[in-house]
Order: sequence, then structure tokens, then C-alpha cells
Amino acid sequence: MVVKSTQNRQKENERNIIGIALALFSAQVKQVLKAKNWRKTMIQDHSRYTYHVTWSEEDGEYVGLCTEFPSLSWLDDTPETAFSGIRQVVEDAIADMQKNHESIPEPIALGPYGDQIMVPVSPEIHRNLVIQTIKLGVSLNKLAMAKLSQ
Repeated sequence: MVVKSTQNRQKENERNIIGIALALFSAQVKQVLKAKNWRKTMIQDHSRYTYHVTWSEEDGEYVGLCTEFPSLSWLDDTPETAFSGIRQVVEDAIADMQKNHESIPEPIALGPYGDQIMVPVSPEIHRNLVIQTIKLGVSLNKLAMAKLSQ
């Protein structure tokens, strides 16, 4: 009876270990699939790209552009139709690229951006910036941010 009880516990422990392993594996697979689907959804969503519309004097029309797809454009009579036109062109281009298993550009908005940039400057420029900070009574960082945001 003691032997049978020990064997039962061993089998139960084995089942528990297998159950835990399957649960962990299943959770990992779900995470991977979720991450892949998220990325696929994000890339397929053409609304996340950077669009702008400007007047083209050369063409006499508004031109819609997408920063991530510099070779694409759409000309139209109004800014609104140029905007909707370039969005449709980008959507069609993404669908074609997916169909052909081509690499699709990531939207700039999704890029990793930090809170610091390093800019090498000559000693003369550095000196002039320090003089300006003293005159203005601000830090070098504040002065640099003000100049960069202009």
C-alpha cells in the first residue's frame, strides 16, 4: 500500500510537471504570436505613416507625400484629395510589398526616441554658446533646446 501510494504521487508529480511545462510553453507561444500579430497589424496600418501635402508650382496641383515612402506621391486639385490619394497609394504599396514578401518600412512614429542627442561642436562654437548662456542667464541645455526648436 505504501509502494502504491508512492507510485501514485510520482505519477501525479509527473502530470503536474508536464502540465506546468505545457502551460509555460503555451504562454510563450501566445506571446510570440501576439507580438508578431501586433507588428503585422502596426505595419499594415497605413494611417501610422507620416504624410504631408504641399503645393507644387511645377505641376499646378497639390502633391501628397509620405516620408517613409519617398518614391510615392499623389497629385490632385485640393489638399484633401491629395491627402486621401497618397494614403491610398501607400496602402496599395504595402499590400503589394506584403504579397511579394518585401520589407515594409516602419512608421517613423513608432521609432525609438531618446531624450538626449550628442552634437560635436568646435571649441569656438562651444565658447560662443557659453557666452550666450551667461548673457541670457540660462543653462547650455536650455539654450540648445531653444535653438533646436526654432
